[in-house]
Amino acid sequence: MSTSPVTPRTKTQVAADLTDFISSSPSSYHATATAAARLESTGFRRLKERKIWELEPGQGYYVIRDGAIIAWRTPASKADVSGADSGGSSATIPGFRVFGSHTDSPAFKLKPGEEFTAEGTRQIGVEIYGGPLLNSWLDRELALAGQLSLADGSVVLAQTPPIARIPQLAIHLDRQVNDGLTLDKQRHTTPIIGLADLAEADVIEILAASAEVDPEQVVGHDVYTIPVQSPGLFGAREEFFAAPRLDNLLSVHAGISALVEVDAAALDSVALFAGFDHEEIGSNSRSGACGPFLADVTERIIASLFPESTRSDYLASLASSICVSSDAGHAAHPNYPERHDPHVRPHLGGGPLLKLNAQQRYATDAVGTAAWSQACAAAGVEYQNFVSNNAMPCGSTIGPLTATRLGMTTVDVGPALYSMHSAREMVAIDDVVALGAAAKAFLQG
Repeated sequence: MSTSPVTPRTKTQVAADLTDFISSSPSSYHATATAAARLESTGFRRLKERKIWELEPGQGYYVIRDGAIIAWRTPASKADVSGADSGGSSATIPGFRVFGSHTDSPAFKLKPGEEFTAEGTRQIGVEIYGGPLLNSWLDRELALAGQLSLADGSVVLAQTPPIARIPQLAIHLDRQVNDGLTLDKQRHTTPIIGLADLAEADVIEILAASAEVDPEQVVGHDVYTIPVQSPGLFGAREEFFAAPRLDNLLSVHAGISALVEVDAAALDSVALFAGFDHEEIGSNSRSGACGPFLADVTERIIASLFPESTRSDYLASLASSICVSSDAGHAAHPNYPERHDPHVRPHLGGGPLLKLNAQQRYATDAVGTAAWSQACAAAGVEYQNFVSNNAMPCGSTIGPLTATRLGMTTVDVGPALYSMHSAREMVAIDDVVALGAAAKAFLQG
């Protein structure tokens, strides 16, 4: 299937905006800050988890927990449920329309401790975060980005210039490399950041300088390697878009962009965007989809909007809610056609994916399929099905985790990519536009 026609100007504008978003989001912590800035520019207000919330109809709010962000817009009007009887008032409590994604991407995480020298070079210790395509990170200039915690308890964002590189061994010293590259995750993935006899500042000093703080005050860090090549369009007609971290900043961008355009006056549910952290390593954290973040926020929203509501009312609200989990999926690869299902062949440019799996690695069922179909029809875009080859293990997303924790009907979707988990991934720009349109239609309801 193909998406409806999109004008070149629209594609160019979307590509430029996505480029800016990705470039401003080198880590999950930066991604939440970038999303927050966009939300605030359109009138959304930040809330603190440690404060009591007093929400108003028709307003936009957001809350940040580490590298995760949840934002929502409330309907412009709400029913009065004061004096609800013991039979409950579930019919008057709105549900949620959740567009979920994740802010993190595979990378190398800076280990604690001082850097070291080897063979006349200065190197830094790193640990593999998630499941990157290791070979794609070789011979690329890398920056470091993330958060620094200071002795006074504050946290600051840091991003260095390109200071690191993981150089590959020359073919003259590995004559069989083109027959199969094998990388030892400890020995062969250590970045070089300088010459041993010329380095004047250690990596913490460089990070502290980028954040304009005293390096002596840095007591902890969550810092990752970042490819510095800028995102951009390419292809015979600029139909493709390449960038780092498309998995899953593309979905974060689509969700935030859709939420700020939602019309509160036309809402009958709370339109909510959730960007979780730590999906690439299993989501088991306080800011991951396995944690309580979304449950905490949704319960507090209902309690604030409807002070007389009960726990039963909140559960009824969840029962009438639906979540779209948007994460990158695989397009059928022309050089490896045997790795895909022989009959279900999603292609770049064919529209967003509807992801299905009998083992519930994706949470999509028939009810969720209908909801996604309706959203795409309202947006005027087509979607395509994705299933795995039965002989290949299937990945998973935040979808099944959200469904398990909250009991919402959940459907897994996402853009089709080539080179997923590479340092530089690839998508069709038409699919970026289509996903954004479908996200807006879904949140608007």
